[in-house]
Amino acid sequence: MKKLLSGLLVLLIGIATILYCFPATQLASLRLFEQQRAGLSHQQLHVGDLNIHYYEGGLANGETLVLLHGFAADKDNWLRFSRHLTDGYRVIALDLPGFGESDRPPGSYDVGTQAERLANILDALGVEQAHLLGNSMGGHIAALFAARYPDRVRSLALFANAGIDTPNKSELFKLIERGASNPLVVRRPEDFQRLLQFVFVEPPYLPESLKGYLAERAMANATHYDQVFQQLIERYIPLEPVLPKIQAPTLLLWGKQDRVLDVSSIDVMRPLLQKPSVAIMEGVGHAPMLERPEESALLYRHFLDSLK
Repeated sequence: MKKLLSGLLVLLIGIATILYCFPATQLASLRLFEQQRAGLSHQQLHVGDLNIHYYEGGLANGETLVLLHGFAADKDNWLRFSRHLTDGYRVIALDLPGFGESDRPPGSYDVGTQAERLANILDALGVEQAHLLGNSMGGHIAALFAARYPDRVRSLALFANAGIDTPNKSELFKLIERGASNPLVVRRPEDFQRLLQFVFVEPPYLPESLKGYLAERAMANATHYDQVFQQLIERYIPLEPVLPKIQAPTLLLWGKQDRVLDVSSIDVMRPLLQKPSVAIMEGVGHAPMLERPEESALLYRHFLDSLK
């Protein structure tokens, strides 16, 4: 028994050492673990000339939820959130074109172009109607899609969406107006910690080895993200004129301490929507599904249940 326990201890130490020394392996292992917990699998498909990556799982014959991440993010943002939804729905979390593992097509990444790409992706997936949820930039795309294709959207959920001229300007836009560097783009290793502090009130725990690896990956994408952000500004499409066209019941969910996009957006959006619901989470920043995955998922599920 002693030999068995000693051997097991040596094995565990060896595994821990490998994961610490090889953060890419550590990240892959954590991803796989979270996928399995959520009941999701990694898939990909070709849409025209694009290779699109996504997670899919849950009830094969259930109503479909389509989840859209924000700027400089990817489908991994939805893993812990999806765990609380796959027992009752078919869940699809996309890497939008230009992000994550999906292809980076030439041309624009403005929300109008991405909304049309989304239509093509849903066609390729055979999704005629879906409950659509987007965070930040993904929320901007989701809202525009819902206005353009009202018959394809059963419900709409917007988690701190972009696209609104807010009564109170967010800290992000105040920084940009002053000519400061964009805190959402990582150019130096120390910028990654700044990003975490800016997006979250309480950042999720990350081992230092993994944090350094994620910082390196983000730095490698800095030029691309700068270009995308510039396109989002130069080819900006305001949501205010199109919100009245949205027919689907719409949940507006925001973290009260959001520094990226101010919670006062709700005051603009609510009177323009036909069927709005509102949830504001105390002590939460810009990414509720990451900072409080269970709580935000239960709020979303309560909204979905109210539609039945």
